[in-house]
Amino acid sequence: MHYYLDAFKKYAQFSGRARRAEYWMFQLFNIIAMAILFILGVAVTKVFFVLYGLYALALIVPSLALTWRRLHDTGRSGGWFFISFVPFIGGIWLLVLTILEGDRQANMYGPDPKAPAGVPQY
Repeated sequence: MHYYLDAFKKYAQFSGRARRAEYWMFQLFNIIAMAILFILGVAVTKVFFVLYGLYALALIVPSLALTWRRLHDTGRSGGWFFISFVPFIGGIWLLVLTILEGDRQANMYGPDPKAPAGVPQY
């Protein structure tokens, strides 16, 4: 749950790096929350569809920022996000980039988020 809350604490922070766990746990929680809201919208009342839409709108900026930081962790510019707009292959390529392990040392976007505290990074 703290990965989800961290993404909202860094709401529009496009600098730095994000670990795979941070990215994928945030995505998992969003899928679960959106599925619940959708099911409640179908089964209970249409008000949940409004909540579903508001939730989806609220996720745009933190999701984009987290994806941007995830790409930074792999040593790539956040601009690689735009590859997802290429028909057919773009979304698959972005998926592959988010699955890749991050750089195990500091890169131009910041220190390794997996590194133990106090260990110098070069």
